[in-house]
Amino acid sequence: MLLKGAALISGLLAGSSYAGSVPANVKSFYDGVKSKGSCSKALKSGFYALDGGAKGRAFALNHSDYNVVYIQGKNGQLADMDIDCDGIINSPYSDGRCEASQDTQPQSSYIELIQGYKAGIKDVDSYIHSYVVLGNYADQGKSGYTTFHPTDYGIEPLSIVAVVCNNQLFYGVWADQNGDDGPPMVGESSLAIATLCFGKDKVDGDNGHSELDVLYIAFPGSDAVPGAKGANWKASTAKAFQDSLTAQGNKLIQRIGGGGSGPSPTTTSGSGPAPTCDWAGHCKGASCKTNDDCSDPWACISGKCAVDPQA
Repeated sequence: MLLKGAALISGLLAGSSYAGSVPANVKSFYDGVKSKGSCSKALKSGFYALDGGAKGRAFALNHSDYNVVYIQGKNGQLADMDIDCDGIINSPYSDGRCEASQDTQPQSSYIELIQGYKAGIKDVDSYIHSYVVLGNYADQGKSGYTTFHPTDYGIEPLSIVAVVCNNQLFYGVWADQNGDDGPPMVGESSLAIATLCFGKDKVDGDNGHSELDVLYIAFPGSDAVPGAKGANWKASTAKAFQDSLTAQGNKLIQRIGGGGSGPSPTTTSGSGPAPTCDWAGHCKGASCKTNDDCSDPWACISGKCAVDPQA
């Protein structure tokens, strides 16, 4: 059993791809977040996931031990996936789908940083680069606009973001932001990552994925930034760029305990460390009466904090 776990960890850190499948620790985390229902310690709330939809999505940092930031709504809802085509216009890799977008901007939020990499591209290309939109900035000074600045919580521009979608796991980079030209929105990615998640015939510049079942996980810290040489910025296919993020992304998801079912690189014997969370005494296995007695992402199941098997 120990040898099997060690082999799995070794393969993971060597870069064996998780893209397209969800490892046990991330699946457990996903299920736990949904079963918990809503954030108990949201960094910021008051966002929209759907145009004209109910307000109440929340950026949540519920696992200081895991050191991740993720988007969660209410009643077990997560986020959707709108399509962002900002960046390179008239892409040489275009198949026409971004032309359906009604709000495309001719540059991404971090175009200067990308050009500073001198990696052979002028900006991200929505058809090629798996990227995610994070943050809400009042760049037009709109009164009452709800802002969220990921950098305030250690998330660095062009850092890797894990995306769990359609029972798959892919990686993107944080390359764009939401402005105050509309309501404060969450849940948006490039056409490249949406296509990997849901298929070419399911998404375009004006049609994304509207179900609130997509989990976005950001990773604070400089170790989440691939930089100029850590990603294949000059890739000519979405798969090639995605593959270049996989090894680093696989290391980052090892932060996630997810209820203890996934491999841990720090486990050296048959029994791992006691479960930890950001609310001591309310972690997995603690006694409880209601869900409010348990730290996220666990729920109160038969008097113990655990992952809800029915979620």
